[in-house]
Amino acid sequence: MSRISAEPAIEAVNLTKYYGDLLAVDHICFEVKCGEIFGFLGPNGAGKTTTVRMLTGISRPSEGYAKIMGFDIQRQSVEAKELIGIVTDISNVYTELSAWDNLIFIGKLYDIPKPERERKAEELLKLFNLYDKRNVKVENFSRGMKRRLCIAMALMNDSSVLFLDEPTSGLDVQSVLTIRNLIRKLNEEGLTIFLTTHNLEEANQMCDRVAIINRGKIVAIDTPERLKRTAKRLQSVEVSFYREVNGLLSDLNKLPTVTRVVKYGDKYKLYTEEPSALLSALWDYVKANNLKIITLNTLGPSLTDVFLELTGVEPEVSERSEGGSAWKRKKRDMGRNKGVKS
Repeated sequence: MSRISAEPAIEAVNLTKYYGDLLAVDHICFEVKCGEIFGFLGPNGAGKTTTVRMLTGISRPSEGYAKIMGFDIQRQSVEAKELIGIVTDISNVYTELSAWDNLIFIGKLYDIPKPERERKAEELLKLFNLYDKRNVKVENFSRGMKRRLCIAMALMNDSSVLFLDEPTSGLDVQSVLTIRNLIRKLNEEGLTIFLTTHNLEEANQMCDRVAIINRGKIVAIDTPERLKRTAKRLQSVEVSFYREVNGLLSDLNKLPTVTRVVKYGDKYKLYTEEPSALLSALWDYVKANNLKIITLNTLGPSLTDVFLELTGVEPEVSERSEGGSAWKRKKRDMGRNKGVKS
């Protein structure tokens, strides 16, 4: 079946979810085009997970509906789910089985004929650079290898739409780059990807468009660059000094046109709507206090800035408190890697 269609790959219409009196998702509407990498961002408790559960048919909406490639996920669930691959943020591989046996098992669940499932398993293992390890038990795989295998398993049914939840969370740098390259390659071949992530730089690099959800409502949906251009007041000047003086942070906050100052490591980020006026005032301050600048950059708004402006939540805080929490899961996983019980 072709992955390209005139229909939207994903369509959400007045999608709503109540848990008792709690309104978790509030009549949201959006479409994901075929062939897009679509990012879905939001702080904890914003409604991301609930939305994905409704889009994939795991949870029934209280109101509204969702479609996958034109099929209603509730009324035509068999047809819709045949087109979906889902990769959660928690590994669902069978560690006591080999990589090959994991894929073959998934193929059997989808009732794929033996010759076809073996051909597909071989194709995916080669694509994900796991073929040489096909007979190795997954318990001996690295986190990055397990993640690649999870994505391969989600593609055994020839998915047209792939839901990825935090695909690079907790991975080393090389594994992150490998996963991102694989996502791009799959997308180039026509696969539509719905990417839920806390990593805003990842969304900025990977996504054609992003939606930001907060308190159950979509507060913004556009390309990363257009979102950034709408936030002129979030321009900034980033500066670092060879030495600092007492009261530096307070002094920088008092410079003309500065709206706020944030310290990152040895750098100061001064937000302003008028970078040129701020640069002039900053230079006068540097000369008056006999300071020497190491680096000086003028910056446009980042996707992180836009996220913070729209949600009022620092992305780093979100990542460390997710759902019972991503940060706790990371610490727990670190403990497991060291042989420590959580």
